[in-house]
Amino acid sequence: MGTEDSVLKIRLLLLAWFHIRSKPGLPSLVKRLSYKDIKKATDGFKRLVNYSSQGASYMAKFQNGRFAMVKEVKLFEEDDDSFYREVQLLARLHHRHIVRLCGFSVGSKRFLVFENFENGSLKEHLSDPLKTPLNWRTRLQIAIGIAAAVEYLHFFCDPPVYHVSISSSTIMLDENLIPKISDISLFNVAANRVTLPTSSRCSKECTEEGCKKIMFQLGLVILELITGQSSNKGGVDLVEWVKESGFPKSIHKMIDPDLGNNYDQREVNGLLNVARLCINSVDKPRIYTPQILWYLQKKIGIIKKENNFFG
Repeated sequence: MGTEDSVLKIRLLLLAWFHIRSKPGLPSLVKRLSYKDIKKATDGFKRLVNYSSQGASYMAKFQNGRFAMVKEVKLFEEDDDSFYREVQLLARLHHRHIVRLCGFSVGSKRFLVFENFENGSLKEHLSDPLKTPLNWRTRLQIAIGIAAAVEYLHFFCDPPVYHVSISSSTIMLDENLIPKISDISLFNVAANRVTLPTSSRCSKECTEEGCKKIMFQLGLVILELITGQSSNKGGVDLVEWVKESGFPKSIHKMIDPDLGNNYDQREVNGLLNVARLCINSVDKPRIYTPQILWYLQKKIGIIKKENNFFG
């Protein structure tokens, strides 16, 4: 345990050093679109994908033939300057496992336009019988990718981004089944205002509440990857199962049947340990995202070396 603590401290120091040394990059090319453009691309807002208190999401097809995901932003108390700041900061997010912002629209209604992935969401791949089941290796890589994205948002973004929703519904998969977090905001939706931390480290709100919430959500996603079961209702059943003292004896009953016997039991046990750590972090002292990511990468690395040695 002492070795793991030392590795974690070194990793955190390196993260802090890189963060201080790096200057905020210029926003990528983000196009400003008119309300008319958005309306036409969404076929008069008929291509509804999802609706929540935060606004509606639509599938869009623009004149150049490219598809995109359009999200309405409902902020009743904020002026355009605050919205522009959100656009600017979201445009600076560059990570392999985060959906890229492509455009925006401001006026009587505000919209954000993100790249779209026709492969759909992780939820679809876990629940739709018409889709090819995800193999075990892909599920492991999805868990690692999402953990890496969260580490980036918390330790490499200035200001840190902590208004993130992680679920099988908000994780999109590209043509190579690479996962992308699609629900990120700098807005405090509950308070209907912009909350922008100024520290280069996670703010108090992030570490004490926001980070714990994100860790809990990551734990639920990992449980879904293992079991293939949905956690739509807060994952109560999955959480109760993983918290049971005798849950290791029932692991074989909970593994997604679509996997058959094509998985490594040691990796399953390791991933379950990570899920339990994330789930239990709500009631315990906070854990660091780098700690989770390092553990995941370490477990995968061990199996890869052993496969190469005997292969």
